[in-house]
Formats: sequence, structure tokens, C-alpha cells
Amino acid sequence: MSQTHRAPSYADMPLQQVDPLVHQLIGKELARQQHNIELIASENFTPVPVLQAMGSVLTNKYAEGYPCNRYYGGCEVVDEIESLAIQRAQDLFGAEHANVQPHSGSTANQAIYWAALEPGDHVLAMSLAHGGHLTHGHAINFSGRGYTFFHYGVSKETGLIDMDQVRARAIEHKPKIIVLGASAYPRTIDFSAFRAIADEVGAMLMADIAHIAGLVAAGAHPSPFPHCEWVTTTTHKTLAGPRGGTCFCRAVDGPRLDKAIFPGLQGGPLEHIIAGKAVCFLLASGDEFKAKQHLTVKNAKVLADRLLERGMRLVSGGTDNHLMLVDFSGTEMTGKRAQELLDRVGITANKNAVPYDERPPAVTSGIRLGTPAMTTRGFGPDEMREVADIIVDAITGDQTEATLDRLLTRSRALTGAFPLYRELWV
Repeated sequence: MSQTHRAPSYADMPLQQVDPLVHQLIGKELARQQHNIELIASENFTPVPVLQAMGSVLTNKYAEGYPCNRYYGGCEVVDEIESLAIQRAQDLFGAEHANVQPHSGSTANQAIYWAALEPGDHVLAMSLAHGGHLTHGHAINFSGRGYTFFHYGVSKETGLIDMDQVRARAIEHKPKIIVLGASAYPRTIDFSAFRAIADEVGAMLMADIAHIAGLVAAGAHPSPFPHCEWVTTTTHKTLAGPRGGTCFCRAVDGPRLDKAIFPGLQGGPLEHIIAGKAVCFLLASGDEFKAKQHLTVKNAKVLADRLLERGMRLVSGGTDNHLMLVDFSGTEMTGKRAQELLDRVGITANKNAVPYDERPPAVTSGIRLGTPAMTTRGFGPDEMREVADIIVDAITGDQTEATLDRLLTRSRALTGAFPLYRELWV
């Protein structure tokens, strides 16, 4: 019997042969990450095992439904993987019920609203302008369009959440849910204080811990789970996992949460991403990860203290977690200009509004700095002090090309001492 020879298919070829342009651009991004100091507080460097899970053949499998209750055949393996991810998520956070299918943190928040609220219901959340998140009721977001949000903020004098204001607005507006959590709040969140207010007004509590989930898992920040009916998180920030979301709730609310996600909001889950989440949760349960989270907080404190020593002003005067906000209010410097200067010297950060900011969102009066990514990479307190000095010298120095070049050389020396993804190729 003659043997059939099949011509090579594009499906069998490496990326560089099929699409050299995309291959080149991925390599370019890899080089950018390797050479720059990454201080965006919502970014991290995902471990190679998680990348491998995400890039696996699991992307081929359609699996609408939940483990052991799918609408497609051939799901026995992905059932095992998703069940493993669910159990690991519950064990990591001490939660009664977890759903690992949300495609993002925004979808995770939407799922809680869908499960717990009716259109138009009252919700109280932190103002985006004071450090909250777009999905916490901004007028142009689905959350603000579908529900009636009221907002609390921080004290102008202290930069801390104004708990008297939270209580007063909760009493006035009688929200069905009080949302806590933020994308740009540098201090510890007192979940028990929010619980007391929620009980006083008969509200449920929802904690969006997307930014601090890794810290919570490691015991570097108090946990919301004893206090909140609902908890959401992303998996790609301090958790350093794949881009995606996860929801938690009490066992009694599990069925309505699951129904809200599927079939309420999503179709087929991303099983390759769920596999990455399973690996992420396993790594987050280990001693190395926990030590890194505590170092992330220490590094942030060192960075903040050095910035303060060099004359920078920080919202709330410092940080308790992984991030800080540098405040340029009342000066000629803007967040946009500072971001551009830092990019020029090899530091990636983002412009960010500060509380009571008088500049527009495209300009802002501040920058947000975070330590998760560079702590993952290996930076410690000594490196963070040098980073702080480079930041201050770039923002307050003479800003000539020669000076900026010297600062770039200092940045490159730091990243060169801590190689990133040496085992990757594209």
C-alpha cells in the first residue's frame, strides 16, 4: 500500500514563517519589557508555566456550561482542569464558592451586579476620580448606565477614604450593594468598617480586589472574605497570572452567580486561560509567591519614602500596599509630561488623576507607580531607591538630552542586572 505524503501546512509552521511581521513585533515587545523598568501598578510578569498553559491546545476546546454539565461532547479533560482551578481558587482565598470563567475583571464585576441587582437598583461605590474603577458606576460605563450609583471619596486633607461620608451616603441612598476596592488607592482598606455600615443600612458588600488579590492571598493585606458576600478579582495584576477574572461568593449564592456568568453574560469559557489560572493559583499558594508579595509592599514603602525624601508629594503621604500616587497639583508638571519623561529614561508608568484633580483625564496632575512587576523580576529595596532617584532626577532635573541619556543608562543598568524571560524565544 502506497504511503500518502502531505504537503506542509501553515498549521504546522512556526510563526516566523507564517507571519514574520507579527513575529517581529512580538519580539520587539519582549525586548521592551526586558529593557524597561515596569512601574505600572496593574501589570506584572507572568511566569513561564502560566504562559505555556495559555498557549496550549486547550484553546481548541469549546465548553459552554460548567464541569460535568456541558453543552458539548469531549469536555472530560477540560472539566478536570476547570474543577482544579475552582478548588485551588477557593483554597487560596478561603472562599465558599468560586467561578473562574469571567473573561476579565470588568466581566466579573458585571456578573455580580447581574446576580445581585435589578436594573436601576442603588449602589454605593468609590468615585473613579478618587481612585475607584470605571466599572464602579461611571456614567459612560455599563455599570453607570444599568444601575443607580452614588459615590464616596477620600478626604481632601488626608487622602484617606472618608468613612463618615460613606456612612452618610449609605444612610441617605440606601444602596442594595456597597462596593469597595480601587485601582488607585494607596492605603489599606478596612473591610470590617464597611461591614458595619452595610449592616446598619441593610446592604450587601462587594469587594473588588483586582489590585490587591496577591497581597490578600499572601496575608500582606487584610482579607475581605470574612466580611463580604461578593468578591471579584483579576488574575493578572499582583496575582501575576493570565489576563482574566474570577468571582467569589458564599455557597448559598453560588447558583445565581454561575447562572449570571453563563448563560447570562458569556458563552464558551476560555479553557486555556482557565488552565493558566489553575497554575497561577497553585503558584500563589507557595512560600516563594508569599515572600514576593510581602517584598512588593516593602519595596513600595521604600520607593515612596525615597520620593518623599527627594521632595515629591504623594497622595495620603505614602502607601500601605503596592502602589502610590505622585501629586503635581499646583505645579507646572503634569502627569502626561511626567509619563513622557519617564518613558524617555526607560521607566514605564502611567499618568493618573489625583483626588480633586483640576486637570482633564488626558493630562492629569499625577502619576501612578507600582512595584509588583519589578519585585517579581527581582528588585529589592536598594534597586527601588535608585529607581526613585532616577524618577526625581528626570522630573525635576534640567531635562537636556545628555542628562536624560545618563538617566536611561542608569535604568538599563538596573534591568540588565535582572534578566527577564531568558528562556523565551519568539
